Amino acid sequence: MQMQTPWVESPFFEKELKSANLDQETAEMVKFYAENGYVIIDPQIDDELIERALSQIKPEFTKHDTNRLQDAWKEHDAVRQIAIAPRVIEILNILYRRRPIPFQTLNFSTGSQQRTHSDSIHFNSVPERYMAGVWIALEDVHDGNGPLHYYPASHRLPFYDLSILGMKGSTSSSIEDMLANYYNRYEDFIEELVAQKHLEKKVLNLKKGQALIWSANLLHGGEKITVPGSTRYTQVNHFYFENCAYYRPMKTDMALERISIQKVTDISTGKEVQSNYLGTPIKYVGYSYKMYLPGTLMRKVIPSNFRQWVQKMINK
Repeated sequence: MQMQTPWVESPFFEKELKSANLDQETAEMVKFYAENGYVIIDPQIDDELIERALSQIKPEFTKHDTNRLQDAWKEHDAVRQIAIAPRVIEILNILYRRRPIPFQTLNFSTGSQQRTHSDSIHFNSVPERYMAGVWIALEDVHDGNGPLHYYPASHRLPFYDLSILGMKGSTSSSIEDMLANYYNRYEDFIEELVAQKHLEKKVLNLKKGQALIWSANLLHGGEKITVPGSTRYTQVNHFYFENCAYYRPMKTDMALERISIQKVTDISTGKEVQSNYLGTPIKYVGYSYKMYLPGTLMRKVIPSNFRQWVQKMINK
């Protein structure tokens, strides 16, 4: 049965896998990903490229006095090349059966020490779950320098948005406002959920050049740094997949028709990717504003040229 969901998360996955005509190694990888929500891979990124990326971004951490750089691919080609590594794109194509769209890079100089969360609260799609993360070690990662932690099979949990906690995402003026005022409550909820479900935590120690691919809803975070002064150079690439609507859940309230459509730029092409819903283009980013007035009243009260102008602005 054809469903609008990643085949690795489909209720018919086992049946589809049998007819997929994959070699044994690939079939085992896909099955592992479907069951656990992650897979460790060799992204086949040359060490020379990693060293070039490090030489480009290390001064940026000092310059901006930060351990986190977002979208450094815009200024540094080595970061971009890592984000579009052919082997990673190939595996994502296999796992999702849609063209991957790399849309964000995050580079870290030290461990994030971030509390457990799901990326689905930050980025989501319609149809749901067409988003994945790829975490690449740019140096050896060990217990002392703040490795990633994750919870196998947690991607099978429902997607929890802010409404389940009684919060309206669309009332915030910005993502920064939402993070400052509400995000701690979400993290507290996830912490309690992990304890209640008795989820098993795993810690990711990778060698330089290895990578982890994880499903959109896999719970993960950053371990504490126990070796003071240690670095942990890593790159995280986030991917959507073609033919979806892309939105920001933390600024969205579905029931109020307040859906924050995300502006998505394909890192591989540098071009904007328009959202679409089951083949219907969505011609705006941010919110769509509607006038809930009877058509006859609008025609009488509002001049046609003004109505046309408003419609044009909405559909830009």
